[in-house]
Formats: sequence, structure tokens, C-alpha cells
Amino acid sequence: MSKIWVHAEVVDDKIVNVAFELLSKAHDLAEAMGGGTEVEATLVGSGLEKEAARLAEWGAKTIYLADDPDLRMYSPLTFVPILAELAAKHQPDIYLFGATATGSALGPAVAARLKTGTAAHCVDLRINEEKKLVSLVPSFGGKVIGEILCPGKNPQMASVKPGIFTKKDPIPVPVQIEKLDSSMWKKLDTQGLKPVNVVRRPPQGLPLNEADVVVCGGFGIGTKENWQLVEKLAQYLGGATACTRPAVDEGWSGEYCMVGTSGQSIRPKVYIGFGISGATHHICGMNESGVVINVNRDAEAPIFEVSDVRIVSDVNSILPLLVEAVKPKASW
Repeated sequence: MSKIWVHAEVVDDKIVNVAFELLSKAHDLAEAMGGGTEVEATLVGSGLEKEAARLAEWGAKTIYLADDPDLRMYSPLTFVPILAELAAKHQPDIYLFGATATGSALGPAVAARLKTGTAAHCVDLRINEEKKLVSLVPSFGGKVIGEILCPGKNPQMASVKPGIFTKKDPIPVPVQIEKLDSSMWKKLDTQGLKPVNVVRRPPQGLPLNEADVVVCGGFGIGTKENWQLVEKLAQYLGGATACTRPAVDEGWSGEYCMVGTSGQSIRPKVYIGFGISGATHHICGMNESGVVINVNRDAEAPIFEVSDVRIVSDVNSILPLLVEAVKPKASW
């Protein structure tokens, strides 16, 4: 019987949303594979039995749980061998990870132990005619979508950024938790290294994934002074500021604002873009937005292909006017 596994990452003793997004996608893949393919999950941490039950609500038939106070904080010295040994024993056909800061390190490390490959930062997953996983990843600067396969190796592994897939309605199944014997990690030689604390830097302003309105700027903004107008417009509209990679490279904004396969995936009610060319890397992170408005002086800019409202003009002649127009209405 075929199996698709999803690793459920934990932050602050809670399973992160990308795990449920991946479980929803895993059921689509299982249906395409046919033959009674089962969806299962792995979970590592401390005091997580109630959290494990949530995975069953989203269709994980079996949850492999490593639960111990020593596992409360992530450490590659313990998490990697636990998951690799588990996968070697149960032989899943597909193993999916969230492409978070932790998952982007954990997934490839597990793949290396299993002598298989992993496709990173995928924008979609599908099953081909041979019932094999096809991972779709932007290539050549986002100009094309490459198809990555891992023939002859199991598990076939991939990581996906949070927000790429939609978390669908729950698919509840009876809770079946398989607790792992602590000897699996107690025997590990961690060479005296042990995590002692986690320090998180909270994001500045309204988090992108919570904003109904997102104002996004690209290289076409031109200067740091002009970038401040993007931030003011977002502030006056009660929204959040986002950016593309060039804006980060120029020092106008931080990586926490970046949208795309290397940043965040967003679904605001309104997305307003200025000076954005529309590389696939960026579009993959915002194409599920509600109303998409873009301003660009290049009438052939790819971003217009995913825009509901297209304004062909110099962004720096329009931005000041918009900021001034909404300034008295900051209470919106």
C-alpha cells in the first residue's frame, strides 16, 4: 500500500498551518495515485498528544509521534535521525515538508540520510502517469517552471512554502497515534550540544498574512525616498507593506516583507503593486489575492497578466497622488 507522509512542524507547542495545507494537498495526491494510498503524518516535540489529534481531523490516518521534554526545541542532531530512521522503517512513497526556516533545513537533511533527493520551494505538486511525484519549481530567475522528479528513489521528497496550497475543509479520520520509543533518540550521540532557548524577533508592523490590504513595491520604485511612499500608503490604508527581491537587495525593505517563493505567500483582499515586473517567483506568492491592482510603465510587464486593474504609468507620478488622496481617510 502506498503512503504519503507530511511532517507537522511545531512552533510554540502548536502545529503550524502549513502542515494542514500539506495534508489537504496530500489527499489530492493520494486520490491521483489511487489504490488506497494512505496519508500519514510525523510529529516531534513535547506534550503534543492533543495537537496530534488535530492532524487526524485533517485526514492523517496514522500519526507517528516522538514526544519527550528533550524534544521540545528543534535540534537537527535529534530530529533528523528520528525522522530518517522512521522513514527507513515504514517506507513512505512521498514525504512532504513545509519550506519554513526549520523545514528548509530539516527536509534536505533527512533526504541525505535516506540517500534520496528533495525538491525545494515547490509551487505545485502533481502525480504523473507512472504514479510518481512531479514537483514544480520556478527556474532561470522565475522565467520557467521546472518539473523535478526523483526516479528510482523513495521517499520522493519536496518542500512547499506556507500559503502556496489552500487549507481545505477537514477530512476527519479516527485518531491513531503511534508513539515512538524514546530509546530512538536517547541513544543518539549529540556531542554535548543541546538547544537551551529560542529567541524570536517579532515582525515589524502588521504581519503580511493577516493583512486585508497589501501594498507591494518592486525595483521600479527607484529610490529609498520613494519607497517611504509605499510604506505610507500601506499605513493609511490600514494594510501591510510587501516587496520583491530587488527591493531587499537595494536595502529599501527587509526580507520579512518579501513575497514569493523565497519569501511569503499571501492572500489579501486587495493587492496593490508598484513597479513590479512580475517574475514567476513573485507571482507564485500573490496570485491567490482578491483584487489585484498594478502600476507599471511597461505595458508588456508580466505582472499585468495576473492583474484585475492595470495602470500603465510611471509609479512615481501616481504614488504621491494616492498617498495624498487617502491621507485624510487614514481611519479606513
